[in-house]
Amino acid sequence: MIKRVTARVVAALSWLTLEAAVVGGVFLASAALFFYLTRVVFVAHSVQFDTWAFGQLDRLRAAWPQLTPVVRGLTFFASLPWLVAAGVGIPVLLRRRGHRHEALEVFGAVAGAALLNQLLKTHFHRLRPDSALFFQPGLSFPSGHAMIGLALYGCLAWILWRHRRHPVWAALLLLFALLIGLSRVYLHVHYATDVVAGFAGALFWLILLRGVFQLGFRGDGVRK
Repeated sequence: MIKRVTARVVAALSWLTLEAAVVGGVFLASAALFFYLTRVVFVAHSVQFDTWAFGQLDRLRAAWPQLTPVVRGLTFFASLPWLVAAGVGIPVLLRRRGHRHEALEVFGAVAGAALLNQLLKTHFHRLRPDSALFFQPGLSFPSGHAMIGLALYGCLAWILWRHRRHPVWAALLLLFALLIGLSRVYLHVHYATDVVAGFAGALFWLILLRGVFQLGFRGDGVRK
């Protein structure tokens, strides 16, 4: 009996260590990637990656022009009106269903990512591409659609995965967030480096937020 309990404890600790190592590795990698991109864009002033990405998606748009209205529709799902509605509406629905912890997670993911994104944009002050297919106000680095979109859909995916419900839907949410980021480059309203930096910033914020909630809440959502 004692051996069985000990084995279970050791197994649980090994999984915990593995999870902590993976999450910590992603956290550091996302921070390193964001820092690297700032060096590429604002120190080296390299446009090689951005030019390559525009060229690839320009060829796609030329071959399939009917994709453009679809892409414009896709990008709406990380626009300001949608994010405000989702960032408030989803937490309210979760709270009404008794998922207080998850409601706070989603709200924190969207609100925190939006605030961090604006601070970063103001700091770096990169102008948008002058080849945009339609006018888009605001600054460019990092992409708000990529950063806040991944924060929202990534948080929802993590909640589904954590509760072992609909893992396929969790994967589809992440894919949806990635496609939204690509749509910004397709439409020339962001450089590819803006989008990748937005994804890196979202991962950084989500992992940081997760750590804060793990320290402040037990698994049942009750504050320690």
